Amino acid sequence: MDNIGTYIRSLFAISVALTEEEIFGNNLTLSEVMHRSEKLHNSVDLMEAFARIANGVKRDYGVKIRLPAFPLETPILDVLASFLAEIAKAAPATAQQETATSNQ
Repeated sequence: MDNIGTYIRSLFAISVALTEEEIFGNNLTLSEVMHRSEKLHNSVDLMEAFARIANGVKRDYGVKIRLPAFPLETPILDVLASFLAEIAKAAPATAQQETATSNQ
């Protein structure tokens, strides 16, 4: 995938077994994602979904990122922004490509 934001959204949706539209279109909180997902039973499962994203970004884009813990009332778009900010810090060239792709 050319767009890291799209990659993250897709991987998260797969990890929690919900559609991207349901999650990101409604800007669900992490708590709401947990309640709607049949795959997530607790916050550990949610953190494992985030770990899969971080591992995927490292594997597919060569960028190692770390994320802070999020309160369950955090909207998913804030989480996505945090992932993208971490990517921008870890790999400025990758972030510039992301911005260029997003602006097209």
